[in-house]
Amino acid sequence: MSLTAARKRLLEDFEFWAKHCCRIRSETGEIVPFLLNPVQKRFISEVLHQLKTVGYVRMVILKARQQGFSTCIAALQYWWCSQHGGQHGLVMAHEADSTKNLFGMYKRFHENVPEIMRPSTKYANVTELFFDKLDTQIRVATAGSRGVARGDTLQFAHLSEVAFWPQAFAAQNFKGLYQAVPRLPNTFCFVESTANGMTGQYRELWNEACSGESEFQPFFSGWFEKPTYREPAPADFTPTEDEKALAAEYSLDNDQLFWRRGKILTNGPEWFKQEYPAFPDEAFLNTGRPVFNLTWVAERLKKKVAPVKRMTVFNGKVEEHEQGELLVYVDYPEIDGRGQATGRRSIVSPKQTYVIGADVGMGVRGGDYSVAQILDGNKRQVAVWRARVHPDAFVKILTTLGYYYNTALIAPERNNHGLLTCVGLRDAQYPLIYTDVGEGALEDKDTILIGHLTTEKTKPFIIDELRAADREKSIQIYDNETLKEMLTYVVTESGRMEAEAGEHDDCVMSLAIANHIHEGQWEPVEFSDEHYAVAL
Repeated sequence: MSLTAARKRLLEDFEFWAKHCCRIRSETGEIVPFLLNPVQKRFISEVLHQLKTVGYVRMVILKARQQGFSTCIAALQYWWCSQHGGQHGLVMAHEADSTKNLFGMYKRFHENVPEIMRPSTKYANVTELFFDKLDTQIRVATAGSRGVARGDTLQFAHLSEVAFWPQAFAAQNFKGLYQAVPRLPNTFCFVESTANGMTGQYRELWNEACSGESEFQPFFSGWFEKPTYREPAPADFTPTEDEKALAAEYSLDNDQLFWRRGKILTNGPEWFKQEYPAFPDEAFLNTGRPVFNLTWVAERLKKKVAPVKRMTVFNGKVEEHEQGELLVYVDYPEIDGRGQATGRRSIVSPKQTYVIGADVGMGVRGGDYSVAQILDGNKRQVAVWRARVHPDAFVKILTTLGYYYNTALIAPERNNHGLLTCVGLRDAQYPLIYTDVGEGALEDKDTILIGHLTTEKTKPFIIDELRAADREKSIQIYDNETLKEMLTYVVTESGRMEAEAGEHDDCVMSLAIANHIHEGQWEPVEFSDEHYAVAL
């Protein structure tokens, strides 16, 4: 290969450049060529694909420990910035020691790169490399520093261990820092971290990327993708049933299972899930005092049940709509007059009795949602309506849903602005509204109260009922948003049951109400003409 051809390939082929021009410190402490491991190769492939198809790179990375992402992104930034003019790169870590270690990698790259690829350098101090002839710089900073990148334009940003940034800094300045990277060709922004509980800027960014609500692409790597995460298993090693299931799902061998078992014995299963997750939702499980069984919730989230239909409620009708707020998860076989299946499916069964639990929001942008949870007689979550709507408008939604689902029993929460919805249902003369009767009182018009009142006394009771139903699998929950809320629903230090700071609990509360008013699982009974004749 000629010198010209070699230089051209070094400029265009990152993996080739890494092997021949980049030196890293290995796990044994040696300075060696940077040979990409399998997960790094997969990562770089997705980065370059995004660069080619979109024109720029925005990626949020959720990782197991020590898989080499910081090294890979640092090498990518040095490769790019050291060969392009007018670049401004920034590296930001969660603490000073990590910042120092990261910049040490850049200096090692620079000191060991061959002369043919080393740019002219004006200075290289403890926080910055400046390539004078290229007018390009790479800076490092620590999260929590004030005014970082304020007024700057960045072409390359590497934000490391964001889940561990000081929360005040992350909340106030993260978006401003991200906005310093313009949406222009050949710009890069990487946000990488291990998980740190269910809340925070990083968790929010990951959720938005996974749901397609941001320009970031999610990238996840399970612990088993690192080749060295294994230990020779003894000849008498026998996997447990859980380990067998894990091995079957992820094609693991006994050496990987034995390594995993040792880590869990040393640090516990919850720590392992956060530091060495097998799937994304598992990474976030190590949080405060969860109300629900997080492992069981995460297993269902991983399956991601898709709605069978998406509907909208408009002008007193329920109609199919690709952007509708009603997600339908259960349908039923249609039966003709002779009791034979027609081969068609219906989202409402004439033989089912339904209940609707409703949590009422204020309808303002950025505020809580109004949610209606619909359960059938088998206690299956057949549908969920969720949107921001004013309490008076929610009345029309609930009455339409109620009549649609065989005149379902509706139980709106009557707290605060929910009272307006309860009164609206009464004034609309909806025939089946849940009512409370004052304890020890007679059932007269003065003591019967419409809707469910959630208080410090009743809230733990209905949440405990829902927790028990979920544990015993007597309720079937399919909705992704509901399951996500269950992950972040905790017992606080003061003993209150509520969503963690910054999270919602509207789906959980409406489901708890629906479960509370449900009379238990039952199967519709088939009656023949002979049954009716005997009854008459």
